Formats: sequence, C-alpha cells, structure tokens
Amino acid sequence: MNSTEVQQKDLINTARLTGVWYLLLAIAGMLGFLLLHPKLYVDDPSQTVANLVEHEMLARIRLLLEFAIIVAQALAAAGFYKLFKDINPTASWSLAAWGMMNAAAIMISAIAMGCALSIAHGDHTLEGKVMMIKLLDQIAKNSWGVGSLFFGLWLIPMGYIVISSKRMPLWLGRVLILGGIGYLVSTFLKYGGVNASWGDLLVIPATIGEFWMIIYLFIFGIRPAKN
Repeated sequence: MNSTEVQQKDLINTARLTGVWYLLLAIAGMLGFLLLHPKLYVDDPSQTVANLVEHEMLARIRLLLEFAIIVAQALAAAGFYKLFKDINPTASWSLAAWGMMNAAAIMISAIAMGCALSIAHGDHTLEGKVMMIKLLDQIAKNSWGVGSLFFGLWLIPMGYIVISSKRMPLWLGRVLILGGIGYLVSTFLKYGGVNASWGDLLVIPATIGEFWMIIYLFIFGIRPAKN
C-alpha cells in the first residue's frame, strides 16, 4: 500500500469518526431539545418549576443531553477540520470555528438549565423560583436561537468544500449551503418579529443536508483526490 492509499484510508477513518460525532449531535438534539425540553420547560413558569421538582431525573437527563450536544458538536467540528484542512485550510478553519461557536452558545443554555434545576430544588420562595426560572428558561431558549446563526454559518463552508473539492456529491454541497443560508434567514426573521409559518420551511434543506452528510461519511467517507 503506497502513501496515497494510506492517506486515503486515514481520511476515510477520520470521515467515519466525524460521522459518529455528527450522528450523536443529531440524536442528542432530537431527544433533548425536541422531545424532552417541551415536556419540562413550558409556557407557564410555575408549571416549569413543578416539572423540575416532580420529574427531577427527567430534567437531569435533559441536562446531560445538552452536555452531549456540546461535546458532539465540538468533536464534529474538530473532525471536519482534520478531514478538510489539506483540501481547503481557510474554509475548514471557518467550519471548525463556527461549529465551536455553536457549541459555546449551547453551553450557555446548559448553564442556564443547570441553574434552573438547582433553584427549583433550593430554599427560595415559590415566587422567587418562578421569576428566576422564567429568566433562565428565556436565556436557554435564546442561546439556541442565537446559536442558530453559527449552526447556519458552519454549514456554508462545509458545503463549499464539498462543491469545490468534488470529493463528495455536488448536490450535497449545494443543499448544505442552501440549508446554512436558510438557518441564517430564519433566525433574522424570527428576531426581526416575523413569525410566519413558512419560516420553518427554511431549515428543511439543512436537515436534509445534515443527514445526507452523516450517511455519506459512514458509507463512503470521502472520495480520493483526482490527479
């Protein structure tokens, strides 16, 4: 096996490990943010306090899933950097940096949820608990909201590398870029006060592109460089 074949084998191994972290990110996000979070953190702050007390184990699982999201996002960002750094150093650095920034945004959410859990089981008055947990819930939600900017941003250089290198399907790159732009536009619209139902459609390409990328990393890894 020559040096080129060894290098390609190493890249495929890196791609598959990166796929593991990306899949873990997706699973932890779906279980934590989409499934468990709405069951615990509801519109009524007093009910949220009750949920955190009565369903403590579920609340701690929710928090641990947030930790899993942070770790998986950081490791996926590092994996993509290792995978793409020799193909396009600038774009791969951008991808990794924006992925890490998204992990940092979710870390703020985890801190807020950890504080909310401690307060719910503390010695504060019920009125005090309700006020503080309402604030912390808003911090957690807006950490995810603002973090969407960086999640959108990291998809754009990912897609650009795929298109420019031709080492993954061309349309995968295009869908990733479209998804990244969709996340950015969706976030700006939301915080600009535009709450149209069609806004959710803007992030669909990102979801398609992410799962396509995960599947491709697992099955094919990355194509060899063309001479």
